[in-house]
Amino acid sequence: MSALPARDDRPQVAPLLNIGQVLAKMKPEFPDLTPSKVRFLEDERLLSPARTQSGYRKFSTEDLDRLRLILTLQRDQYLPLKIIRGYLADLDSGRSPSWPGADPEESTLLEGDRRLTRDELLAESGSTATLLDDAVSASLLPAADLHPETSLTVLKSLVELRRVGIEPRHLRLVRASAEREAGLVESAVQPTAHRRDPGARARAVEEALELASHLDVVRTGLVRAALQRMSG
Repeated sequence: MSALPARDDRPQVAPLLNIGQVLAKMKPEFPDLTPSKVRFLEDERLLSPARTQSGYRKFSTEDLDRLRLILTLQRDQYLPLKIIRGYLADLDSGRSPSWPGADPEESTLLEGDRRLTRDELLAESGSTATLLDDAVSASLLPAADLHPETSLTVLKSLVELRRVGIEPRHLRLVRASAEREAGLVESAVQPTAHRRDPGARARAVEEALELASHLDVVRTGLVRAALQRMSG
């Protein structure tokens, strides 16, 4: 009598999926899901799929569950990514947070954003008071007693640009271009923003952020192409 083959008791690991396979699995439940939406959520630090040596994304079962949770919170609770990110951070830390959206005030987009005083902004950015004043004069930063964290990010970059001689006054055209881009995005999301439902504003903001991320890609590509022509 022949011996039975040895049984492999090792746990079976589900194969990783590429982005096309992810869409195929998720589309029945979320028909509006696109590759750019998935990439946007990754850019916003809500998803962290594995990468192959060639740079292709690979999604585990846990990644799919996380994506389904994010999309469900957006669709059913009309929550902005800021609230969803905080909820996921609590889950990742082993806490048991309450279901987001239970408090209607949670959906305020700027709720809980950290505000920095002028002294805090200078200390954390490593900027001089003169550079901050120049940035405000060039309309690169708002003139305010309390600054949002976005001002800290911008000021840190201005510190690095000044090291090579690029001053706030040199960036007035950049500001003008940004305002034109904001106008394009605002026009594009108006149909969503004007809908008569409680989640319209939050969805419009998320659409605007996704469009802005695509504009960033285009702008970066144009700058790199121009630099390559110069170097060539």
